[in-house]
Amino acid sequence: MPELPEVETTRRGLAPHLEGRRVHGVILRRPDLRWPIPEEIGALLPGQAIDGVRRRAKYLLLDTAIGSAVLHLGMSGSLRVLPGDTPVRAHDHVDISLDNGRLLRFNDPRRFGSLLWQPAGETHTLLAGLGPEPLDAAFDGDYLFERSRGRTAPVKTFLMDQGIVVGVGNIYAAESLFMAGISPLREAGRISRERYQRLATAVKQILGHAITRGGTTLRDFINPDGAPGYFEQELLVYGREDQPCRQCGRPLRHATIGQRASVWCSHCQR
Repeated sequence: MPELPEVETTRRGLAPHLEGRRVHGVILRRPDLRWPIPEEIGALLPGQAIDGVRRRAKYLLLDTAIGSAVLHLGMSGSLRVLPGDTPVRAHDHVDISLDNGRLLRFNDPRRFGSLLWQPAGETHTLLAGLGPEPLDAAFDGDYLFERSRGRTAPVKTFLMDQGIVVGVGNIYAAESLFMAGISPLREAGRISRERYQRLATAVKQILGHAITRGGTTLRDFINPDGAPGYFEQELLVYGREDQPCRQCGRPLRHATIGQRASVWCSHCQR
């Protein structure tokens, strides 16, 4: 499914069109997506001003004074801001119309996405217990070192734990570990503070660069402007099993780690 850079790219694309606008109405063409759509979406959201478009982990939040619509794109979801008279296509499940005659349309062929409600002052259960954002100052090498003590799980599994840090999915974990020179198989608790500092820096650099390049094209994901992401062309290890390492030329190794396909260089990553 779309990872953090894809969701952040979507947020940045939507924010200028939604922030400050008032919701005119909501059309739900089905009662559920991955989960039932709460009645508050249709009953409370109309008439509210959208104060901000925010991201938490891989969720998008449309903040209003009384609460937030919480959206997740799932495997194939996309959000578009369109003229209000745009014809409905297959899988256009939700329209949130705005006071300027435009609308936010949620299309989701596989219906693994979601549209939920978070009352003001509360935290939705799906957002509770999450770790810090990887691009925030709270996420650094010292934090990773302290949280990793006593852990025997592979560092890649540790890094992808949403309770440790949010949004570092399979692609970006693989790329960050390569940049930091750390084997994904190494026990999290046996990595030094200095090496975790390199890893935290790599995570920030990899994610930041992916965001500027539009994210990674994954399956059906398309950016808000209709263009695919471009970061995929620059991947150094993910999806390149048995191909030569672009740093040393040796064949890249691959295995399943934490039920996820993993690729690394056994020479460059220790």
